[in-house]
Amino acid sequence: MQEKIIRELTQLRHTLHQNPELSGLEFKTSERIISFLKNYNPTEILHPIADTGIIAVFKGTNAGPATLIRCELDALPIQEINEFNHKSAIDGVSHKCGHDGHMAILCGVATLVSNADAFDGTVCLLFQPAEEDGEGAKKVLNDPIFKNIKPDFIFALHNLPGFPLGQVVVKNQTFSCAVNSMIIELSGKTAHAAEPENGTNPALAISEIITNFNSKIQFDISLESFCLITPIYINMGKKAYGVSAGFGEIHFTIRSNSNKNMDRIESELIDAVQKIATRYKLTPTINWTQQFRANENNAEAVSYIRKAAETNGFNLLEKETPFSWGEDFGLFTEHFPGAMFGLGAGEQVPSLHNPDYDFPDELISTGAKMFYQIIKEIHHAH
Repeated sequence: MQEKIIRELTQLRHTLHQNPELSGLEFKTSERIISFLKNYNPTEILHPIADTGIIAVFKGTNAGPATLIRCELDALPIQEINEFNHKSAIDGVSHKCGHDGHMAILCGVATLVSNADAFDGTVCLLFQPAEEDGEGAKKVLNDPIFKNIKPDFIFALHNLPGFPLGQVVVKNQTFSCAVNSMIIELSGKTAHAAEPENGTNPALAISEIITNFNSKIQFDISLESFCLITPIYINMGKKAYGVSAGFGEIHFTIRSNSNKNMDRIESELIDAVQKIATRYKLTPTINWTQQFRANENNAEAVSYIRKAAETNGFNLLEKETPFSWGEDFGLFTEHFPGAMFGLGAGEQVPSLHNPDYDFPDELISTGAKMFYQIIKEIHHAH
């Protein structure tokens, strides 16, 4: 990549970092991306998709496979503690997952595709809103504009603190876990604390649910039965010492290493809650929120990532177990053949979602070259 373009992309990344926007509110972020993309002659820019999203379409000289590459627009509700020049100018909001870097990488792909002498097929660059709350992928897939996009393959990457800078991390099958959050409400009946028998108190049911869920945990992510259930929040009754509580709620986050496994665990947990609630004469209400499907990588798609890394001479790591975090690109890999891969962000750097995290600028050209080479590998194969 030309030095001039790398400088432009780095400047764009810094501007995005200074002006972060939360999930679903990425209006100015989109405007900045569009004004950058317009300099690189996309065939068309589809916007808005899912309210703030963008798809930049580049049509090649001849017919050929359609490849979609996706990044995320949103930042997090975290106060940045860094003091560098491009630190967040917005109180309590900052790019702590590297989505600013992922956007710069896709803009880098736009510059490479635009300057290519010729390529066949279609390249769609998707800038997706609201990844952090699990709503964005769903909204994009349900948007009528997206119905006309029919990718043969889809790809995404995530930067990975804790891995050597620029290392490409690949894995067949599950790359990141399925994650779902469960909200259980238990309705009973309040009573005088001196006559609890006249009411229905949810305390014992709550403790039994916690114990029951705890027995299903399997910490070893290398096993097919991996299942992590984390209690997040409990609320019961009021601080009125003469009143026996009549209502309680408890929230959990559940993680599993495949969508099939997750579906099974969810139905087991629902069943357990209903049985326990019935035994204590409580009415249960169960809701789910922030659902992330597992990223289940397609073997052919992963083979293109491997070839792209080898062609570029990048360090390649075959990861044996999935990452335990969730990423809503998993919804796309349920619908289309595709894969997510990782890019090492350095071994001794702050972790994702930490207040002192910052995306390493060196990865912009690495990521852009990876995606561009993947597009070429697909073309050679087809």
